[in-house]
Amino acid sequence: MRLVASDIDGTILGHDGKISARTIRAFQACRDAGVELVFVTGRPPRWLYPLEEQLGHSGVVICSNGAVVWDPAAGKPISSTALDITAVFEARRIIKSIRPDALFGAETLHGFHLEPGFIENETSELLGEFTPAPLDRTLTAADAVVKFLAITREGTPDEFLAEVGPAVAHLVATTHSAPRTALLEMSVPGINKAVTLAKYAESLGIEAADVVAFGDMPNDIEMLRWAGHGYAMASGHPEAILAAGQQAPHFDDDGVAQILEAKLAGEKV
Repeated sequence: MRLVASDIDGTILGHDGKISARTIRAFQACRDAGVELVFVTGRPPRWLYPLEEQLGHSGVVICSNGAVVWDPAAGKPISSTALDITAVFEARRIIKSIRPDALFGAETLHGFHLEPGFIENETSELLGEFTPAPLDRTLTAADAVVKFLAITREGTPDEFLAEVGPAVAHLVATTHSAPRTALLEMSVPGINKAVTLAKYAESLGIEAADVVAFGDMPNDIEMLRWAGHGYAMASGHPEAILAAGQQAPHFDDDGVAQILEAKLAGEKV
């Protein structure tokens, strides 16, 4: 075990915004043993504060499902892969033709654009920071869209993905990470957590066989398959569990910490 790559939400971070003390100790033990740590998330860079505040992590974070490699210490991207603006609007048009109730948002390197109604809760802190407006009024060719979002209030995430994913596959790679909300996450075709993690590991001279990865949702599938030791959370999505082939115990039981503790102790897991 030379590199640990972990998803954040639902894997080490709970709905209460907390990382358990046991998990924090396990990551620190990895650091002390000389194991590299990288976090691989669908979150944008502006939402990485739990890593800094609770883990004291200042190393590389792979964000936006692989579209951005972020340097927290410098507060800027090391690299990024952005969607062409024409692909964004064409994907929006196609999804809207299939699901007229769909609403859209766009993460860029410099902020977040969202359509009116994208967020149901009008008291959300997000609406204090970003003003909803039609995307064709706020997005320009100069904006680097690293993740395009579509949401609907009807059905499940799996149903929404199955319905519209194939229709836009020539334009965007589509996945989801929300357990219950029908929210799709789109990026440049060929970009996912595994692709970017593989490049990062190669830059360190680390092979897939020496990587331990943790995740829980469909946006983790490629990463769990690529890593030599991919663990899906027992509390995770069935497709992630199937892809990984190995399970970490349930999130509520500090599953990531249990696996790391065992590996550091030289136990077979």
